[in-house]
Amino acid sequence: MTAQPPDNLNPLPADPLEPDQVDTDALLLLLRRKQGTWIAWGNACQQLQKAGYSPQQIFEASGFEPIQQNQITVAAQVYASIVNAGVSPEVRSRFEPSGSDTLYEFRILGQADRAAAAALVVEKGIDSEGAHDVAKALKDFSRLSSPPEHFPQPPGDAIAYYCWNLARQQADLQMRSRLIAQGLRFAVSESARRQLEKLLTDFSVAKVQPAPRLPFYRLESDADVPRVIPVVGRLPLSPAALQAVPLIEEEGAFQIVTFSGTGGWVPVPGWQVIMAAEDPVALLSTEEQLPVEPDGPPEEILVILDRAQRQWDEFSYFVVEQDGQLAINWFNTLPEQRLLGRVLLIMRPKKVLDQDYNKELWQLEE
Repeated sequence: MTAQPPDNLNPLPADPLEPDQVDTDALLLLLRRKQGTWIAWGNACQQLQKAGYSPQQIFEASGFEPIQQNQITVAAQVYASIVNAGVSPEVRSRFEPSGSDTLYEFRILGQADRAAAAALVVEKGIDSEGAHDVAKALKDFSRLSSPPEHFPQPPGDAIAYYCWNLARQQADLQMRSRLIAQGLRFAVSESARRQLEKLLTDFSVAKVQPAPRLPFYRLESDADVPRVIPVVGRLPLSPAALQAVPLIEEEGAFQIVTFSGTGGWVPVPGWQVIMAAEDPVALLSTEEQLPVEPDGPPEEILVILDRAQRQWDEFSYFVVEQDGQLAINWFNTLPEQRLLGRVLLIMRPKKVLDQDYNKELWQLEE
């Protein structure tokens, strides 16, 4: 989706207004007439959603399908982050008129890696399909406990390492040669080029242990979706005790209950793997933040881990600290990083076609 901005239109609008200050009619008109750049469209979709509009309502009023809204909204956020990181004017001018599909691929990267990836795709003339591979290579490289000594200059060497690692596992000579050529295209350091060139004469196939499957579960039946209810206490109780219980608000696909503090409760089924955990805790995430390729549309997931299980084994995923943040990773050898807990399971929400159906009174046949 592309469009040339009028001279008087700023491709980077001011920060979104508060919901009660948003001129929703003007934003919908902008989308309906496709005024400005895709960046302005993405910011408009974001402001409308903050003002209470659903993606379906925006689609009906503007013609932008929900999948388009998601792409341009996320890509506009990526664009803002690379501008804040200080990319060159050439990179900015490349993505201002078009390129939401390319920048959308960089959503899984940190700000510094996004800027480096954007500069690289401009320098090498990479399309959105190639941008997907660039993003995956940089993400995998960032998960390494220590950078490979022969590939010291990312982002170019990071992609070269990605190609080198795949090439040495390939028995198909044609595919192997293609990966080597692709790696040499991106390699920056001489040591990285030498590692790739060695594969031209060394035809041995490296045996790499595949990562285990992540323990995904999806809530299927209504019985698997419990509801959290606060406990007032044991009778006799005063009316004040009843009034003191705060109103519980369930949020998100997993009905998380929050309270005045820094935590919350979430209802989960009493499966054996959860009941056997010594110190279970839950993390909210998306599949894009996992060390595997998403196998479907992005959705919110719940990661259950046991903080008491910190003994490494090669068949499990663990939570570790990476760049000051929690990260989920698999290690085929004992890692140098301190393990903070083992992933027990990853829960997908129940697919509900009609959310209001479960709230209706039961209809019994006479």
